[in-house]
Amino acid sequence: TISSRSIIYSSCKTLITMSEFVGKPITCKAMVARAAKQPLVEETIIVDPPKAGEVRVKVIANALCHTDIYTLDGFDPEGLFPCILGHEAGCIVESVGEGVTSVAPGDHVIPCYTPQCCETSCIFCQSPKTNLCPKIRSTQGNGIMPDGTVRFHDADGNDIYHFMGCSTMAEYTVLAEISCAKIDSTAPLEKVCLFGCGVSTGLGAVWNTCKVEVSSSVAVFGLGAVGLAVIQGAKIAGATKIIGVDLNPAKFEMAKQLGATDCVNPKDIEGPIQKHIAGTMTKWGVDYSFDCTGNVEVMRSALECSHRGWGVSCVIGVAASGHEISTRPFQLVTGRVWKGTAFGGFKSRTDVPQLVERFMSGSLPIDHFITHNFSGVDETNKAIDALHSGECLRAVVKYF
Repeated sequence: TISSRSIIYSSCKTLITMSEFVGKPITCKAMVARAAKQPLVEETIIVDPPKAGEVRVKVIANALCHTDIYTLDGFDPEGLFPCILGHEAGCIVESVGEGVTSVAPGDHVIPCYTPQCCETSCIFCQSPKTNLCPKIRSTQGNGIMPDGTVRFHDADGNDIYHFMGCSTMAEYTVLAEISCAKIDSTAPLEKVCLFGCGVSTGLGAVWNTCKVEVSSSVAVFGLGAVGLAVIQGAKIAGATKIIGVDLNPAKFEMAKQLGATDCVNPKDIEGPIQKHIAGTMTKWGVDYSFDCTGNVEVMRSALECSHRGWGVSCVIGVAASGHEISTRPFQLVTGRVWKGTAFGGFKSRTDVPQLVERFMSGSLPIDHFITHNFSGVDETNKAIDALHSGECLRAVVKYF
C-alpha cells in the first residue's frame, strides 16, 4: 500500500497525482466508529482504489453534523458498526474508476449524501419536484458501495462500513461518481464543506421546499446551524417577520444578526408555544414554520402555529427511530400543509456548485456558522465534544 503522505501538493493546493498511485490501495488515518455510544477510535486503514463509476478523494476538511452524532449515539436504525462517519466535507479527487467522466484527478468536490444520477430514465432526477434520486439508495443505506462491497479495511484486513455514501472522517474516501458535486477550485474547502449538508438543507427548505415569498412571516424552531440557515434563507427571500424559537437564549443574538425579528423561549411563556405565536405574536399564525429539532412534539407545535387557511410547516429535523408525528386532523382540514425536506430539495451535482459560486461572490456568507476549528483527523473527538457543548454551530476539522 501507499502512504497518504506520499501525495504532493503544489502551492496552489492542486493535487498532483502520480501514475503509480492509480489502481493501488492507500494507507491513511481515519476515525472509526467501532460501536454506538463509544468514542471514535483513531486507526490506520486501507482505502481501496475506486471501481467503475467511483471516485477516490483526499478529504481536506470535514465539518461535524448532528446526523453523525445521531448515528454514533445509537439512534439511527440504519446505523452499522464498525463504520467511518462523516458527510460534510471538502475534497480533492485523487483518482477515478472506469467510466467516470464528470470529474478528474485534481478536481475539487463536495461529497453529497443525496446523489444525482442525471439519467434520462430516472424519473426523480428528471422531475423538478424532488431531489430524491434512488439510484444507490439501497446500497448506501446498507453501508456498502453500489457493487455491494466496501473500500475500507482495518489493519487486520477486516471490512469497515461506509456511511451515507460519504465517510469523510478519513483522510481518503471513495464515493460514487453521482455523489460528487464538482466546485470552483479556488473556493476554500474548509468553509464550503458546509454546503454538504446542514447549511444547504436550511437554505433549501426555504427556497425550494416552501418557496417563501417576499413579505411572508416565518417561525423557526431550533436555532442550531440548520435553523440559522433557515433564518438566513428567509431573510434573503424577503420574509419580513421571522420568529426564532429555542430553549437556549444564548442563540438569540446570532439569530437576530441573521434576520430574526423576534426570538422566544418557550420556557418564558404560559401555555403551548403554538398558541403564543398564533394568537399573541400574530393573529392567525405564520405563513411558514420550520422544525429543525427532530423532536416530534416540536414538529406538532410548528404545524399548529402556521396560518389558518394556507400555513405551510416543514419538517427538517430527523426524529429518533420509532417516533411518530401527530396532530388533530382539523389542523389540516383548515388549510395547513405539513411537508418535509431532504437536503433542502437541492439537486446535488447541479445546485451545490451554484451555492459555492454565491458564496464566492459574497452574496451568501457562511463563515458565521463555523464556531470551532480543529487540525488533524485525530482531533475529531474534540470536535464532537464541542458539538455536544451546546455552544457550537459547526466544528470544522482540517486534515491537511
